[in-house]
Amino acid sequence: MAKSNASLGPMGEADPKAPRTERGRRTLRSLLDAAAAEFGEKGFHTASISGITTRAGAALGSFYTYFDSKDAIFRALVRDMSGRVKAHVAPALQGATDELVAEREALRAFLEFAREHKEIYRIIDEAEFVDADSYRQHYETTAERIRERLQAGAARGEVRADVGDVHAWAIMGMNVFLGLRYAVWSDEEPSKVAAIASQMIADGLKPK
Repeated sequence: MAKSNASLGPMGEADPKAPRTERGRRTLRSLLDAAAAEFGEKGFHTASISGITTRAGAALGSFYTYFDSKDAIFRALVRDMSGRVKAHVAPALQGATDELVAEREALRAFLEFAREHKEIYRIIDEAEFVDADSYRQHYETTAERIRERLQAGAARGEVRADVGDVHAWAIMGMNVFLGLRYAVWSDEEPSKVAAIASQMIADGLKPK
């Protein structure tokens, strides 16, 4: 019998407050979505628990069933949004024929996500000052996923053999600012932006 995820939190971590019913999971999802809207619109310090519950259509008691404070739901939201980006990008990676295509498709999918969830930039930026550990973990885990993809591609001979952390962080940094410029500040076609960036990556990472 497969293990239940009932005792897991929004990002799969052990959490005694995690919902144990489908209704509870829907309520938690509503609270996190409402928190994204509240923090994204007002910022951490102006946002309120009552604002979150009003947006979610949930009772105040429901909030405290899952979170102890505004800080707690903010931390959970940062982890949740990081996980949602990963989940959104994953299908795009499955059809990639090689590592260079994978990075192009990962960027395209991220731009799509950022265009639909512009609030992610304000929330992640505020995390640096509200919860520095969550902020750092968001970027470290993202860079690690890119590094693993690059090194797997290097093992297949698809990219240069010396790829590592610097290359991963450089690609992540490029993706972050392309998202800011072309998904948040304007509404460009993701495929066009990803194609241009992909060519630059290909020129820098092609095997020697």
